[in-house]
Amino acid sequence: MEVSVLNIKGQETGKKVELNDAIFGIEPNDHVIYLAVKQYLAAQRQGTHKSKERSEIAGSTRKLIRQKGGGGARRGDIKSPVLRGGGRVFGPQPRDYWFKLNKKVKALARKSALSYKAQQNAVIVVEDFDFEAPKTKAFVDLQKSLNVDGKKLLLVLPANNKNVFLSARNIQRVEIASANAINTYQVMNANVLVVTENALKLVDETFNK
Repeated sequence: MEVSVLNIKGQETGKKVELNDAIFGIEPNDHVIYLAVKQYLAAQRQGTHKSKERSEIAGSTRKLIRQKGGGGARRGDIKSPVLRGGGRVFGPQPRDYWFKLNKKVKALARKSALSYKAQQNAVIVVEDFDFEAPKTKAFVDLQKSLNVDGKKLLLVLPANNKNVFLSARNIQRVEIASANAINTYQVMNANVLVVTENALKLVDETFNK
């Protein structure tokens, strides 16, 4: 798939690049995308939820009523789960939600997500650029020039760029990522993928394996 290269003003430069069919042109696999997104979101969970069981509640261990002859159910101490203020039965405990996903599955999921964006014509390739200084207005102007303002945007750069990152961090619905570190969730969560020329080369080198 051939795509025109734009400059930061949204104008065609006359150059064209080929999106690698092995990355941007495969038949997307929805199930592996689901697994990769599920793993990513699971890894974001803190897992610090905790409720106290009856052994952890502060209170007397005195038996409230006698075992037999009261006409009601058997009851132990005041920490019993059936009483207000008592412990909780099978309540949440701290845990790690991360689970393993094979490298080949993750790679297929990433390629499937990128292929979806290519099918939707949601991949924009721009010339490599930098800002002289961090300035939010410069990034807003870039969005307007590329006609992507108001859309969820994932900007893929060849490496961390401090000026670009600082210019974009106060803008909602914009995420910056390095080419060798993009994941399936980031790609699927974005409406538009903006990739610089060198970042596209790095994507080819990193993911075409």
